[in-house]
Amino acid sequence: MIDHGIALPYFRLHVVPAVVALASPTWQREVWLDREQFEDLDHVVHVLFDDFCDADEPERHLGLSLRTDEEVELMARLGAAYGAVQDTVGAQAPDEVFLDAPGWPDVVSAAARLAQVMLGNDYLALAKLREAGHAWPPGTGRVPGDS
Repeated sequence: MIDHGIALPYFRLHVVPAVVALASPTWQREVWLDREQFEDLDHVVHVLFDDFCDADEPERHLGLSLRTDEEVELMARLGAAYGAVQDTVGAQAPDEVFLDAPGWPDVVSAAARLAQVMLGNDYLALAKLREAGHAWPPGTGRVPGDS
C-alpha cells in the first residue's frame, strides 16, 4: 500500500477507528455496553496501547502509524487521560465504571481532538495520492475526480 507519511498504513486502519470510538460517548454506551457487540473498551485499549500504537509512549510510532509530531503529542495526552482514569477505577473495572468516572470526559475530549487531527491528516494524504495519479479504487485506473 502506498501512503504519504507513514510506513504502516494498515496499522493506522485500526488506530483511527479506536480513537474515534473514544471520542464518541454515544458509541461507547450503545456498542461497548452491548455484550453482543465485538468492540468494547478492552479492544480499543489493546489497539491503542498494545497492538498498533503505544499511547503511553507514542513517539516511536511517528512515521509508522502516526503521521505528525502533533499526532504524537495528542496521542500522549490521550494516553495520559486514559491512564488517570484507569488509576482511579482500576484496570479490571467494567466499561460502565470507566464511562462514569469523573475523568472520562477528559479522555473523550483528548480523543476528539486527536481524531480531528488524524482525519484531517488522512484527507491530506489522500489528496497527495490523487495528485500523484494513484487510482481509486486500486487497480481500476480511475483517478478520483476525473470524468
